[in-house]
Amino acid sequence: MSIATAILGASGYSGQETLDRVLSHPDLELVALGSDSLAGKPAAVLDPRLNRSVPDFVPNAEALAAGAELVFSCLDHERSAALRAPPNTVVVDLSGAHRLRTLALYPTWYGFEHPAPADLAAWSYALPELFPPSGPLIANPGCYATAVLLALAPLTELVEHEGVIVDAKSGVSGAGRSLTASSHAGHVLENVSPYKVGSHQHAPELEQALGYPVCLVPHLLPVRRGLIATCYVRPRGDLREALEAAYATSPVVTVLPQSIAPELSRVQGTDGAELGVFTDRATGLGIVVCALDNLGKGAAGQAVQNANLALGLEETAGLRLSGVLV
Repeated sequence: MSIATAILGASGYSGQETLDRVLSHPDLELVALGSDSLAGKPAAVLDPRLNRSVPDFVPNAEALAAGAELVFSCLDHERSAALRAPPNTVVVDLSGAHRLRTLALYPTWYGFEHPAPADLAAWSYALPELFPPSGPLIANPGCYATAVLLALAPLTELVEHEGVIVDAKSGVSGAGRSLTASSHAGHVLENVSPYKVGSHQHAPELEQALGYPVCLVPHLLPVRRGLIATCYVRPRGDLREALEAAYATSPVVTVLPQSIAPELSRVQGTDGAELGVFTDRATGLGIVVCALDNLGKGAAGQAVQNANLALGLEETAGLRLSGVLV
């Protein structure tokens, strides 16, 4: 089987990571590589290791119209919101444009003036282990949302919904390739800083999927990649038993033994996720920790995993799982 595949916005971090996985995928054939800034240039300008068999860059509109059966959109929110998918095409959107289910949430939660798409109902918000894709138009979850949902979604009936707190930290690549003052090395190195405190755009995803709000405080780590989310809950049941049952057959998500905590170093560069479950001796609080790669399971790896499920392919085809604890 050879499925014609196009990537839009391939020059960004998530686009390049998606490209790497498509090129190693046994069932996908890259037919169009979209980038408005690199249009007309060979793929080697992005990475000198890319040989001549990889198509040259074309404008994103041309890549979308290339007749691909599968399209990965790694564009920004605004351009993804305006995306009009060709008929009979599976589209995986890695931006936040199609993650929310109602238009009313956009001005309330996003806090910026990106236009909301008119066809939200046509898109499936898909996190494979919890909510597999239900149609050809797939909204890939955000990286923080992925980690928190893996940790908390199987526990909905086992935790108090009031006062759930998430302390989350991500590598600088989570901010994208475009340089800003807060992502500059002079700010990031030798520093850890919270940002978008009380107003992060992944918070509505969590409330939408969990059915209750959480207090999410993200921090920027002085590392290239990787994300770790520590969730504090008041338990009313066996959290470990529920998580182990939820992911017992997962090739991607591992619930670690009690004595082992998740670590960035084990998930960086992979498409796997680690979960740790603990109890605070002093307060009785349940502590669930999830570690994943923000560019892997938090973006490109999950996008490919979603595409595999939507196309009826082997779920792990093209994923980076060597070295993942299972």
